[in-house]
Formats: sequence, structure tokens, C-alpha cells
Amino acid sequence: MIQALADISPEMKALSSRIAGARARRLPKAVAAKARMHVLDTFAAMVSGSRLLPGRRAIAYAGGLGGTREAGIAGSRIVTTAANAALANGMLAHADETDDSHVSSHTHPGCAVVPAALAAAERAHAPGVAFLRAVVLGYDVCCRATKALDVDAFTAACRSPHSFGGTFGAGAAAGMLLGIDAVQARFLLSYCAQMASGCTSNVRDTEHVEKAFDFAGMPAHAGTLAATMVAAGFTGVDDVFSGERNFLEAYSPNPRIGALTDGLGRHYEIMDTNIKRWTVGSPMQAALDSMEWLMRNEGLHAGNVDSVAIHLPTRSSRTVDNAPMPNINAQHLAALMLTDGTLTFASSHDMARMAEPAITKLRARIRVVPSDALMRARPRRQAIVEAVTTDGRQVRRRTRAVRGTADNPMTWDEVAAKARSLIDPVLGPRKAKRLVAAVETIEGIDDMVGLRPLLATRTEGT
Repeated sequence: MIQALADISPEMKALSSRIAGARARRLPKAVAAKARMHVLDTFAAMVSGSRLLPGRRAIAYAGGLGGTREAGIAGSRIVTTAANAALANGMLAHADETDDSHVSSHTHPGCAVVPAALAAAERAHAPGVAFLRAVVLGYDVCCRATKALDVDAFTAACRSPHSFGGTFGAGAAAGMLLGIDAVQARFLLSYCAQMASGCTSNVRDTEHVEKAFDFAGMPAHAGTLAATMVAAGFTGVDDVFSGERNFLEAYSPNPRIGALTDGLGRHYEIMDTNIKRWTVGSPMQAALDSMEWLMRNEGLHAGNVDSVAIHLPTRSSRTVDNAPMPNINAQHLAALMLTDGTLTFASSHDMARMAEPAITKLRARIRVVPSDALMRARPRRQAIVEAVTTDGRQVRRRTRAVRGTADNPMTWDEVAAKARSLIDPVLGPRKAKRLVAAVETIEGIDDMVGLRPLLATRTEGT
């Protein structure tokens, strides 16, 4: 017979206590400032995503479910249950490749954690300061969960760390806002363990609908669901991370339970999370930084390019090499930038431009070069762009510290400018300006429900 644990592991005690006590724990100023940027960046991804195919499908689906009016769905007038709102807003946040990413944990924390925290905060009528603390907590738990699974081996086995980590992060954030105690936090983590799932076949989704669900909608929904169930009195396993038949051993041949709490309370994972300067997939951020530098400093443009070689880490190169979607196709994005002089959300998501004769002609002269050396390079996700001009010049640029990463962070003004470019077309410049200002001073909000009208629109995103 399987025996109950005689003792709770130190890691579970520390993690559950952290979840239960996070609401009363003040954030360091730098951490709070970084968290506001990630909240704004994720809100912008949600709003812009409401008009993309995955977002439109999510809004239509959630709108048909009905349910108790607890939380709103961005880009719509729909108010539904917290779990349903988290599902929809999660899919909006990862409707394309605009949201943030955390390299060492192989996760996209914001698109799962922020929608879950927002839904729980609305349901609980929590203040902005509690919401922000929940977001930071969610990032900590999300990223540490996959590190404990030995994330490189976990990913190599075709498991999806985005889905797994996001479920734990969303659950922790939502549970804290719903007022669970340390014992309930243990149950919450056990329910998250049972619902965590996902395999990396989602990268083959050419319409990004399932990928939006797998990366964000599913973990945001599962985490919020776990939190609401435990808050309603559901009980469960005391320590899912240790003892016989535990979660970590179920999914990893070499688990590191200590990674769950390494640096917890001293190091905040949100500080290592990247915000994308360019509204495209992570593998192309460094390449576009390099391309912009060559255009500005070497005079490179569509009219004088003979050939271009984009050197990317081998694993990343497979994702973006002539990909079917414009916002992750390396050759297409480089051709767009050379032709237009810059790259915008509108241009990088315009499917029609993939068939534009001038673009396709230029694209044929651009190739992706897989690099094992760049796989080993640190910081990660570096890129080298080499070009030969029509007059025979050879120019080269290597980007080591990508703009928006922890090694080269964006400023609040840069993040706000990116957010405005995404929000303005959907909500209008006036409301976008108010939303940016509200997030900048989010700790002063007494009830997060008050933010709901700034994320809503008069018409549905269908």
C-alpha cells in the first residue's frame, strides 16, 4: 500500500510558504519596475492578439460558455468565469510571438501567469499591488518548475516546458490572490501537477491556434482552475514533489528538487525574463538587431543586397528557416526589413506580403545557416548576419546581447512605445494612453476590476 509521507520535504515547505505569504511581502523597487513592464507587455499582446485568428477563436469560444461574471476578456465586452477568462486571455497573449520569454527555463511566463493573475484578481477584487506581487510569484514558480525537471533533457524528450511551467506559475499566482494558506498551497501544486501536460509537436501548428492554447490558454486555465478548486475546499496530496511516485520522477530521469527553491526570495526570475523588442519569434530577435545595425551603419538595403546569410543556433534555425507563418519566417522577415527600412507588427503579420514579388525575389537571396557554435554561446540566442552587396562589399554583424534581454534591457519608454503600437489599432490612441498610464501606477489601483474597461472594446474580437 502506498503510504502518506511522514514528513513534507524542505522544498515543498519553502515553496508553499512562499506562495501563501507573497501577498504581504513587499517587492524590491527594481523587481516591481520590471514587473510593470512585463504586465504592460503582456496586456499589449492580449489586446493585439484579440484580432488575430487564435484570439478571435478564443473569444468566440469563451463567449459561448457563459458562466458567473468574474473576469473580463481583453478586446471584447465578455465577462465570464475566472477560469474561462484566463483561458481566453492566455490564448490572446500568445496568439502570435509578441509575448515575453525566459531562456534558461524554456518558458513563456507572461502569457500564462498574467492572464491567470488578472482573472483571479478580478474575481477577488484584489488591489493592484497584490496583483503585481502575484505576477512576480508566478514567474518564480513557473521558471523553477521546469528547471527542477532538468529542462534541457525534458525538452529533448519532446515535452513542452512552456505548458508545464506555465501551469504551476499560473496556479501559484491565482492561488495567492484567492487567499490560500500554506497547506492549501501544497494541494494547489498537486492539482497543477496532475493537469500539467503538453508535447512540443505544437511547433508544427501553422495557424498558431493550438500553440496559443498549449503555451498559454491551457496552463492559464489549468492553474486558475486549480486555485479556485483549492480555495473552495478541495484537498489533495501534501507533497507532490517528493516521496513515492512523485511528479518530478514521473517526468524526469534526473530531477533537481532543489531547483524549486534555489534563490527563492533572493533572486527573482522576472529579472531574467526577456521582452521582445521586435514583435516576432524569439529566434529572430538577435538577427533583426544585427540587420538593423547593418542597415544603419553599412547602408544595407534591398537595392544593394546580393546575398545574406543569417547564422542562428542550430535548434532555433529549424524553427524559423522558411517557416510557413510570416512572423517567424527568417528569410521573409529579413526581406521585409530590408525593403521597408524597419519591421512593424502590421508588416510582420501580413500574410499577403509573403507572395509579394519583390519580397519573394529578395527572400531567395537570403539563407539561414545553422550554427552549433552559437548553440554553446552565452548569452543565449545570439545571431550573426553576413551580407554581400552588389558592389562586392562584405559586411558582418554579431549580436551578443539582444535588446530586451537581461543583458541589454529595454526601458519603460521603449516597452510603452511597443505597447502603444499594439494597442492603438484595437482600442484607439486615447484608451491606449490611459491603459499604459494605469499600468505604470498599478500599485495605486484599489480593485483590479477597475482596469477591466481599459482592456475592453465596444465590439467583439470576432
